[in-house]
Amino acid sequence: MTADHRTENAKLADIGVTGLAVMGSNLARNFASKGFVTAVHNRTSAKTRALIEQHGGDGEFIASETTADFVASLAVPRKIIIMVKAGAPTDAVIDELSALLEPGDILVDGGNSQFLDTRRREETAREKGIHFVGSGISGGEEGALLGPSIMPGGSAQAYESLGPILEKISAHVDGVPCCTHVGTDGAGHFVKMIHNGIEYADMQLIAEAYQLLRTAAGLTPVEIADVFAEWNTGELESFLVEITAQVLRQVDAETGSPLVDVILDAAGQKGTGTWTVQTALNLGVPVSGIAEAVFARGLSSAAHQRAGAQKIGLPGPSSPWVVEDKDAFIEQVRLALYASKLVAYAQGFDVIAAGAKEYGWDIDNGAMARIWRGGCIIRAVFLNRITEAFDEDASLLSLLFAPYFTEVMTRAQDAWRAVVAGSALSGIATPGFSSSLAYYDGLRAERLPASVIQGQRDFFGAHTYKRVDKEGTFHTLWSGDKSEVEAS
Repeated sequence: MTADHRTENAKLADIGVTGLAVMGSNLARNFASKGFVTAVHNRTSAKTRALIEQHGGDGEFIASETTADFVASLAVPRKIIIMVKAGAPTDAVIDELSALLEPGDILVDGGNSQFLDTRRREETAREKGIHFVGSGISGGEEGALLGPSIMPGGSAQAYESLGPILEKISAHVDGVPCCTHVGTDGAGHFVKMIHNGIEYADMQLIAEAYQLLRTAAGLTPVEIADVFAEWNTGELESFLVEITAQVLRQVDAETGSPLVDVILDAAGQKGTGTWTVQTALNLGVPVSGIAEAVFARGLSSAAHQRAGAQKIGLPGPSSPWVVEDKDAFIEQVRLALYASKLVAYAQGFDVIAAGAKEYGWDIDNGAMARIWRGGCIIRAVFLNRITEAFDEDASLLSLLFAPYFTEVMTRAQDAWRAVVAGSALSGIATPGFSSSLAYYDGLRAERLPASVIQGQRDFFGAHTYKRVDKEGTFHTLWSGDKSEVEAS
């Protein structure tokens, strides 16, 4: 079926959404509520009908049961948001739609696709004259409905047409939309991947703060919720700190216990954190805070190994950590949390900078921080400070070198060190806090032991080394007279 199956005077949609699970459905409702005529379609028509029956009053919808009718219902250039499972399902929908589209039309993948897949899809679509946009969308179900943070890639030409619509339905902070053109081809999904990696680290660090307050200070979940609620009124104000307080207040209806004590302590993951770490490794960028968050989820799910450790009584410290001044300790944990969070964000922005260089993207780090201030999961008040830091110096070698954040580290480091040291001595696992501090100390070190590693590499593999006192590359004749020769 093609457009000629519609009457000449039929109204055409401004934008279309295919894939009407919760995220897609809420995104469609958001478009419609902002005054856009919205075409909707799903592989199973029941979901399309359910959306219209339950939420048809949110705005003006055009529902279609077939893909051909869906495409025909859209004004040219057609703008279609694909909200289906990443991977093969996304490829299948792209193939089906591409056969019906015309040059100049715009296809948007709003799922959590791997950015390399997006680069491949964009190149294929471009050969057909179709604009393909990989767009990160953060904020969960509520954000999709009320205003997410949106990170679209693709061509600048596509954004000219698509951008005003996405900006209108995005979250707004201080009147500024949490949406901007990130860069060409896979840049949008790349930045969303890093966003999710930072999210992993942020969640792990908050969980470690909870564990310290629970185990070392002996606070109850409700008392910790009060601490987090207080933190959320200051420099740690963020969506994740806010909702953690709510989680800790929740009581299980069946047992009467704190819900957090009933939930199995095995954290799930869907892959974006792992992609972040893999990509950072490929780019040679250290993301130890994010990596430890991913590994911590893996360890939490290693039930058989953890049970084995309990069974044999794997030894730990002889005495627990006994906190005498709880108020002082709470402040130490707060500062350690803040400093560790900043390391995670700094590492994330380092990967964005390296990715931009590797793939030829012109990504504005300040703009990324700006669009993360609202709608998304990692939204936090200190993103204003990050935005300001990059606006003042777009070429910052590290976020931690910005004067404001250097001052934070100066103020926080004694408490941070005390918390990490106490955790190690008392056997409380704080991989996020510990690895972030190790990264910080490595970053500020005048000289690292990598010279020993280079000597080892040259000894067993003749990998050569460079010297601090002269130019060139050298090799020591370890199996000979130990003299040094200049390597070609």
